[in-house]
Amino acid sequence: MRFLERLYAAGAVLAAILMVLIAVLTLSQVLGRLVGVAVLDAGELAGYAMAGTTFLALAHTFRSGGHIRVNILLLHVRPSLRHVLEIWCLALFTAIGAAFTVFAIKLVMDSYAFGDVSTGMITISLWIPQTSMALGALLLEIAVIEEWIRVIRGREPRYEGSSGAEAFNE
Repeated sequence: MRFLERLYAAGAVLAAILMVLIAVLTLSQVLGRLVGVAVLDAGELAGYAMAGTTFLALAHTFRSGGHIRVNILLLHVRPSLRHVLEIWCLALFTAIGAAFTVFAIKLVMDSYAFGDVSTGMITISLWIPQTSMALGALLLEIAVIEEWIRVIRGREPRYEGSSGAEAFNE
């Protein structure tokens, strides 16, 4: 397994761990209510874990073809034009992803510098949950750039095999 594949898989594993944390926090709230015990900020912590789950899984989901793509146009054009359109789409995705990644990293740095904390009962430094968003955005950006280079070199995108296009053609 290549380094980048392991990196994307690590993001997916961290996302899965955060999903388990969401389940544990939710269950603790439910059980806490049954026995009359308040679980402080479980909802807020689950929200942070949900954001982390979403962003950390993006690169792995992109590589495996799990993101929604609208292939209606791509299915009905010549292969050479399709190749150009794939390059254009990945270039646009790279540019937008880079802007978002820079924003996310700057947000973490600003939150750390200003000492931003949550407003719940338990004080949490906001740079901690925001780091999962920045890391997930960075992983996705790396995956998109890798795929863009692959398509520029004339190879098929890896996400193409699982895009659902086969079912649409039937």
